[in-house]
Amino acid sequence: MSSASENKRALNPVHSNGSPASGKAWMTTLENRLAGAESSLNASRTKLLRSILDSAEDNYFLSSRALAKRYEVDKATIVRSIQALGYSRYAEFAADLRAHFVSRMTPYTLMKSAAREKRSVSDHVEHSLEMDVHNLQALRAGLDARDVIQMAKRLHHARRIMVVGVDFAAGLSYLLAYALVSLGYDAEAPTGSTGNLHQKVSLLGPKDMLIAFSFGRCLQVTVDAIQHARENRVFTFGITDSEKTPVARYSDSYWVASIANPSFHGSYVAPLAAVDALLVACAHIRPERSLALLRRKDLDSQSRWYFPRRANEGSHRKTKETDHVPTQENQSGS
Repeated sequence: MSSASENKRALNPVHSNGSPASGKAWMTTLENRLAGAESSLNASRTKLLRSILDSAEDNYFLSSRALAKRYEVDKATIVRSIQALGYSRYAEFAADLRAHFVSRMTPYTLMKSAAREKRSVSDHVEHSLEMDVHNLQALRAGLDARDVIQMAKRLHHARRIMVVGVDFAAGLSYLLAYALVSLGYDAEAPTGSTGNLHQKVSLLGPKDMLIAFSFGRCLQVTVDAIQHARENRVFTFGITDSEKTPVARYSDSYWVASIANPSFHGSYVAPLAAVDALLVACAHIRPERSLALLRRKDLDSQSRWYFPRRANEGSHRKTKETDHVPTQENQSGS
């Protein structure tokens, strides 16, 4: 692959993978560097570096001097330790430490990091909205309509589609599966236990497709579902927030949609926009079919929609309800 192609691939959030990577392949850059240098490090330096990595959420924003003070060593020890990992400048190490923190985020570490910034509640709200806009802009800049159409065509030819999303991502999986069914696809977002999900995935075959949502460190049950599906030669497609996540590493193809947000839950604005784009493509690949199915659903579900009651009907109901309210006289028994 040419360097130009590599650069385009790095910027585009749509990727296809080959066979699943090894466990080491999705270690962070810092973890890989430490593993490679560990044999040449003494015990105290290894312990120091591991401590720094293990508390990345408390360390990634510190200067070399502040980091040395935190671990009660001199600045030269910090500098020599990161040089042992192959870094020539502290700024490079700090950047990789931040990337390590981001890849290992949990709701607790995310909230802890945001709380440290000492913003007002209003500032946090404004910051959240700004990041949502930024996430959408990044998705729009990187997600090519041709890639969306290609994925929609693959969905169109799939016999069955299973959508996997757990915890906060469950809403994304349910929405996508429900909308696909409305367009005539045989889609499902399984709920219940891990065992139930495993059994469902076991029924998939080469003509089927699995779509997975998970972000950051990714949830074990979601990654297991992807790997199990691939064992059955099922095509797997992931929506995640980095090319280094387990979902990206193990899926046949994936899109990157950031969930960066200054709160504990992350922001699902960009992943939802990606889902919307995919549904639009699915609907318009064969618009006549989509219209026929949606018209049938519309006719079958007229009673679902709200209609305001007539004025006399409302007053009549109110009168009937007050008939049953005991008066003070009745309550006293007179």
